[in-house]
Amino acid sequence: MNTRLDRRDFIKTAGVGVVLGTVGGGLTLAQTTEAADTNRKENTEMKLGMVTYNMGKDMTCDELIAFCRKTGLAGVELRTTHAHGVEVTLSSRERADVRKKFEDSGIEIAGLGSAFEYHSNDPDEVEKNVAGSIEYARLAADVGAPGIKVRPNSVPRGEDPETTYERIGKAWGSVAAAAADMGVEVRMEVHGHEATRSLTGIRKMLDHANHPNALVCWNSNRGEEDENGSISCSFDLVKHAIGLVHITDIGVYQYPWRELFVLLRENDYKGYCLAEIQYNPEPERFMRYYRTLFDLYTGKYQYPNPDVYSEL
Repeated sequence: MNTRLDRRDFIKTAGVGVVLGTVGGGLTLAQTTEAADTNRKENTEMKLGMVTYNMGKDMTCDELIAFCRKTGLAGVELRTTHAHGVEVTLSSRERADVRKKFEDSGIEIAGLGSAFEYHSNDPDEVEKNVAGSIEYARLAADVGAPGIKVRPNSVPRGEDPETTYERIGKAWGSVAAAAADMGVEVRMEVHGHEATRSLTGIRKMLDHANHPNALVCWNSNRGEEDENGSISCSFDLVKHAIGLVHITDIGVYQYPWRELFVLLRENDYKGYCLAEIQYNPEPERFMRYYRTLFDLYTGKYQYPNPDVYSEL
């Protein structure tokens, strides 16, 4: 789902977009500065982190913490099956050790990323994924993660999408109810087949879930824009339930990034925006540029900034 971007292209794009005065949507540099000042006054509580899918998949927990501290990231979503090994197989002692490691570091576990999905028309398969999700939520509670990510993936061949939406939504709701007792959010990623990643479909799943702990992970997918290039109609469908945001290459014109950050600010979103991007051969340098762009988009940019490691 992610467009590969090497360091040279990223720097070139960032230079054109920021230094020459167009950070999305045709803003001049003066307008960008004015918007940043407004954002800073109204909401500077959005936090930048990363998804370990791709960029951090080969890093241990210690390496992830060091990487986040060097690049100014506040937290990570730890995805299952990756080298950091935060899995349901951990013992109670190992879970406590993971929790302490992150708490002592000042880097947050923004969530745990699973591959559990509920679209199958086989009831046993759905139940297996529901039970696995609940077990994963227990892991999240033990390591101090505030939420887990689940996903829709497809519509079974020949099935009416409305039937699939209902099945996914009801399973999601049952997991959300169980996880609520653990203090863990259940965030459904806008993901998969065209029908399951449509915001209309996600809204129907959300309505079937019918639980306040069932939240949406906005995924910044292409195709969410209307004929004018705006995502506002799509955003409005789920804005009351956004619990997490995944972002991709915010330095390129592949998505209305400025509008997204404005909509999040207007919605008083105070959670994580997590970079879900391809690996870069100079990951620390790349992510420092990424952090700078995020700060410019959200009105958090300041210089000097003692919270960001700035030696390049």
